[in-house]
Amino acid sequence: MSGRPGRPRGVGSPRSSRRGVRSRLKVRSAAGQVLFLQIVVAVLLITAAVVALTFQTRQDSERDARNRSLAAAEAFADAPGTVEALRSPDPTAALRAHTDAAHRGSGVDFMAVMAPDGTRYADTDPTLIGKRAEGVERATAGTAFTEIFKGAPNDAARAVVPVTDADGSVVGLVAAGVTVENVGDAVNRQLPMLLASAAGALVLATGSSVLVSRRLRRQTHGLGPTEMTRMYEHHDAVLHAVREGVLIIGDNGRLTLVNDEARRLLELPAGAEGRHVTDLGLDAPIARLLASGRAVTDEVHLAGDRLLAVNTRPTAPYGGPPGTAATLRDTTDLLALSGAAEVARERLKLLYEAGVRIGTTLDVVRTAEELSEVAVPRFADFATVELLDPVLRGEEPTGAHTEMRRAAVSGGGEDRPFQPVGDLIRFVVPTTPMAAALASGHAVLEADLTVAHGWRSQDPEGADRALEYGIRSLVSVPLQARGVVLGMANFWRSESTERFGEEDLAFAEELAARAAVAIDNARRFTREHAMAVTLQRSLLPRVLPEQDALDVAYRYLPAQAGVGGDWFDVITLPGARVALVVGDVVGHGLHAAATMGRLRTAVHNFSALDLSPDELLGHLDELVSRIDEEEGDDGGDGIAGATCLYAIYDPVSGLCTMATAGHFAPALAHPDGTVDFLEMPVFPPLGLHGLPFETAEVRLPEGSRLVLYTDGLIEHRDRDIDTGLRLLRHTLEDPANPSPEETCQAVFSAMLPPHRSDDIALLVARTHLLDPARVADWDVPSDPAAVAPVRAACGRQLETWGLGEIGFSTELMLSELITNAIRYGSEPIHVRLMYERGLICEVSDGSSTAPHLRRAATTDEGGRGLFLVSQFAGRWGTRYTPTGKVMWTEQSLTDGQQPAPEPDLDDLSWLPGEPL
Repeated sequence: MSGRPGRPRGVGSPRSSRRGVRSRLKVRSAAGQVLFLQIVVAVLLITAAVVALTFQTRQDSERDARNRSLAAAEAFADAPGTVEALRSPDPTAALRAHTDAAHRGSGVDFMAVMAPDGTRYADTDPTLIGKRAEGVERATAGTAFTEIFKGAPNDAARAVVPVTDADGSVVGLVAAGVTVENVGDAVNRQLPMLLASAAGALVLATGSSVLVSRRLRRQTHGLGPTEMTRMYEHHDAVLHAVREGVLIIGDNGRLTLVNDEARRLLELPAGAEGRHVTDLGLDAPIARLLASGRAVTDEVHLAGDRLLAVNTRPTAPYGGPPGTAATLRDTTDLLALSGAAEVARERLKLLYEAGVRIGTTLDVVRTAEELSEVAVPRFADFATVELLDPVLRGEEPTGAHTEMRRAAVSGGGEDRPFQPVGDLIRFVVPTTPMAAALASGHAVLEADLTVAHGWRSQDPEGADRALEYGIRSLVSVPLQARGVVLGMANFWRSESTERFGEEDLAFAEELAARAAVAIDNARRFTREHAMAVTLQRSLLPRVLPEQDALDVAYRYLPAQAGVGGDWFDVITLPGARVALVVGDVVGHGLHAAATMGRLRTAVHNFSALDLSPDELLGHLDELVSRIDEEEGDDGGDGIAGATCLYAIYDPVSGLCTMATAGHFAPALAHPDGTVDFLEMPVFPPLGLHGLPFETAEVRLPEGSRLVLYTDGLIEHRDRDIDTGLRLLRHTLEDPANPSPEETCQAVFSAMLPPHRSDDIALLVARTHLLDPARVADWDVPSDPAAVAPVRAACGRQLETWGLGEIGFSTELMLSELITNAIRYGSEPIHVRLMYERGLICEVSDGSSTAPHLRRAATTDEGGRGLFLVSQFAGRWGTRYTPTGKVMWTEQSLTDGQQPAPEPDLDDLSWLPGEPL
């Protein structure tokens, strides 16, 4: 083995070096090849130019040398004395000095004067004198010439000129020239400049080639010639093979590129490229689109008899020149399919709109109208809806389905051939589409009514009118919810519209099903609302009690979405007094109405005890708390909140005593038109176990209007409380002092909200004062002997008032009451008679002992006085005051009053002095 280390194969070998050179010289991209080719061409061109310039320079130098030589020779030959010197005996001596001077002055390298045979007489090189020059024969013949002479003594560019005498004979020759070496020196002096120019030109050419190559590389993305060729081949193949038209329009609106499919779709003429798109005979809309440069997506245009989907995009953002690229797709074959898809899309959209538009009001009739309005005109030209009478009333549908009430009609004008809304529609003929639909529970189609004899059999005259009107097609659908038929929907189309087909039945059933659910919901709401309103109306006062203390008017409106718990009341109290009540139970529905009825009943019961307003609200507060506890234990809702305002007005004194539990204070409109909101102690609503209630007292001028209301009047979602109170004050301010009825009308006209989300109760009372002449009172000493004088005085007062006919029974009751107060009560004792609508007798004392009615046995000595009072008085009772109690009786003065029974003289238990 050799000890010399081996060399890896291929490394440093001549073959590998050649491969490396070839790989470096092999440029893959088209841009690189263009750059290499441009540099090679530039080198060759510059080299050729240098060579050409060098050759040209040499030629120019030689030409210049010949011209200078010729000029010098001709100047010497024509110089004066040259001929004489040639004819002189010693031409050499004669010409030597002249020859040297001419040589120095002309700038040539040599000059010689010769005999006609070429023998030198004089020469700048003295060694050549006497020697014969070669190649001068043409000058001997009399012709001057120049040439590049090669021979002894030097290669030179010389000129030989004959010297002639006066008769034209050649007497000698003059030769002048420049050696070739000096000519080459002139070329060498210009060669550096030529080379520098060549180098500059090479650098400039290389730089420009690099720039061109860089731009070409960007445009070709570094692709090589093969790839470029393949790309353009694919480009042409794809461009002309695709089934979409492709056009490129420049920013000047001229067609730049178009493929075969676009030519076919647009029927473009030959040579369309380069012409403006508006000059190609296209339809105006598509021509305007292509020329506008506007970007669109699948915009449909008509091109001849084709329907084209056009897409346009600008070319500039994608590296191309400014312009527009457009693609065209023929959708004519898809028109039918897209039409079916469009119909399906419209049907889905219509079903969605039906779900939104049908059932917005929870009103049965309005829901039926919404069904007909949704169907016309997008599904049918006409629509009629009939409902069973129980459904219209909100009741459960029962009985036969052969008779329905028309609830809605849509489509056409006043002359449409349909029975109007409200008419009774009968389906007694089983061959009609309506009867068949009701029997099967599914939609029934009559595609051509002109041959539908079953449809005509129900109403031939009406069918003829419909056909004359142009109606040609019908779909009948039963309205069913929860398996119960509610009514019927009929959809009609005229002769100007495509007739119904089998594909329309499913849509009609779906539309009817959605509407039926909405109608059933509206029916249930109507029933529940009617029940709640009926309950509420039954719990509110039907008529106001007759009394003379106040002129009262009221308004009550339930909420549109359901009844609530607002209530009002007017209650007559003993002593000609009147109680005014306004309350509000939070919430809506049957529970709120029932709770309102319980509270109103409780107020009536508590007022029967003649309690003061603060005491009555205290008992009502305890009742509400107890109800909440009971219903809360049972899992009920309880009372979410209740407010109440209770006011007692005394027409004798004009004093109004009020207390409130979370309710708004009343407004007081004075007779002069000014309005005040009364100041009252503020307490929380009922049921919150607050502090004891307090009363407020205010003396009301006669003719004042006391206005009580609930929060639904002054507050709603579009108006706050302060704004509502200001509006109420402004409405009540009227110096004309209108009646309570007129006041209610004015308040509701000005303040009623457009949509009532809460109940509204309004109570307006105008005050009256009892004539003092109709009031009589006496103080009674605590002495039984005082009974008779007071009794007699009362009798005389009754005679004065014209009430003598009831004098006996009145004196009898007063005697019993006064005697009982003297015997069992305490001072002060007071008697008051009031002549209002009836006769009121009051006996008050300082004792709070409560008398009560009982049945006396035959052996009892007393206990019959109250019994006598109860028999003679229409009403009687006891009320308590801060200083004692008041026993009172009321006697009616109406014509229907029953005569007072005559006392049984055998029964002496009613006589005065018997204990009550």
